[in-house]
Amino acid sequence: MSKVTSMHDAVATAVDDGDSLYLAGFTHLIPFAAGHEIIRQGRTDLELIRATPDLIYDQLIAAGCARKVTFSWAGNPGVGSLPAFRRAAEEGYPTEIELEEYTHFGMIAALEAGASNLPFMPLRGFIGSDLPEHNDNIARVESPFDDDYVYAVAPIEPDVAVVRAQRADEDGNAHLWGIQGEVKLAALAADTVILSVEEQCSEETIRSDPNRTVITADEVDHVVVEPYGSHPSYAQGYYGRDNEAYLSWAETAADRDTVEAWLDEWVYGVDDRREYVEKLGTERILDLEPETAYATPVNMGEYR
Repeated sequence: MSKVTSMHDAVATAVDDGDSLYLAGFTHLIPFAAGHEIIRQGRTDLELIRATPDLIYDQLIAAGCARKVTFSWAGNPGVGSLPAFRRAAEEGYPTEIELEEYTHFGMIAALEAGASNLPFMPLRGFIGSDLPEHNDNIARVESPFDDDYVYAVAPIEPDVAVVRAQRADEDGNAHLWGIQGEVKLAALAADTVILSVEEQCSEETIRSDPNRTVITADEVDHVVVEPYGSHPSYAQGYYGRDNEAYLSWAETAADRDTVEAWLDEWVYGVDDRREYVEKLGTERILDLEPETAYATPVNMGEYR
């Protein structure tokens, strides 16, 4: 049976209050549409996990969805800090949040442990850092072979991961190109996976290039076809990064009233991503169209 469904139904089925939630994607293919749907459905008490919390987590925090943020860097890339994140952490508004911080590699190692069903993952990255003093999921371990030592991180195993790719078949086999980030690990580590894509394609298309198949059907519970589902981040080959949106967010989120007005207009004020895109307007969408740059074809061959 096809796994294709709407974002509304995927979130309604997969995401519960109190869940640990990983929205994956590094610089591009960030699942903004999923985050907005979670806000619309009023989910609360979530542990938000992400290697680079940016605008989408600032928006989820501003909407009162979060109780905890597990992260390795937080900011508005190229612009500055996250105002709603800071208000929640420093002032407890609109909700108090607990923080669990890692280095980038430390967090990826924790995801790797979760994806591999291991009790921990060793790494040297925390030697000389004070993060182990503030994070109970980072521990020093002695080498069983000599007098050396490393640090270990406990596995990160989200209740739900939302991952994006450019295209997928109805079963959830997905092609992804460009920066992959931690998408694969997040999908493997999570109990439930929502896969959101720019377009649905045939199984034949997926089979034509198995090297591009980063996500496979056995990892996926729900497939959502959501064009422009990563705006204002980008989807390699489909649309560019909306830098204006990142710049304007710094001013919007600086004040409680303006960020709440933004949520009212751009999240609560639209029913779904289609209405969001219509609200953006044709001119803005056309400005984000990428130039054509095809990769050189390869001969996959066929053995008979």
